Amino acid sequence: MELADPMKTATYSRLCTIAILWLTGVTPAQTQPREISLGLVPAKTSVNFTLGDVLHTVHGSFNLKSGIVHFDPATSRISGEILVDAASGHSGSEGRDKKMHSEVLESARYPDIGFRPDRVDGRVATIGASVVQVHGMFVIHGAEHEITIPVRLEMSPDHWTATSNFAVPYVKWGMKNPSTFVLRVDQSVDIDIQASGETP
Repeated sequence: MELADPMKTATYSRLCTIAILWLTGVTPAQTQPREISLGLVPAKTSVNFTLGDVLHTVHGSFNLKSGIVHFDPATSRISGEILVDAASGHSGSEGRDKKMHSEVLESARYPDIGFRPDRVDGRVATIGASVVQVHGMFVIHGAEHEITIPVRLEMSPDHWTATSNFAVPYVKWGMKNPSTFVLRVDQSVDIDIQASGETP
């Protein structure tokens, strides 16, 4: 009995696969996931913070300056930068905010708060929901700090949304604790980010 030539068999299989893809309107290049670029728009992005103290919980927000993230699903490579206006932070109390900017953030000296992603742990779906861990450098008060934040991403053909909640240990990172003898506040602040945009 004559044995089939392995080279001919492999070639035949590849030709069959290409023929099927062509008949269904899909080319081999289209089967590869393309790079995803997400541009964060200030009007569609909220950056909120929560700081607990012994009497009540302080809520506030910051304004986004700019943001762009590039992600390649084929290699899990991620790059870009998200910038927040440090001086825009407000909590509804003029005295408290003045202390936050002059003594804690020193926002006149360090006007930007930033995040530069460099690695993604987890699979990002080009369509549907994904929950991943994004590693990168968090820049605040003139210093860089390594951090991993959870991100929930929802992708559709024409729209995307992303949410994230994480803690910033500002005292551990060298910033002043604004606590007084009477008022004691937490040494970390919770950050909540919500963003959305059109899928390119």
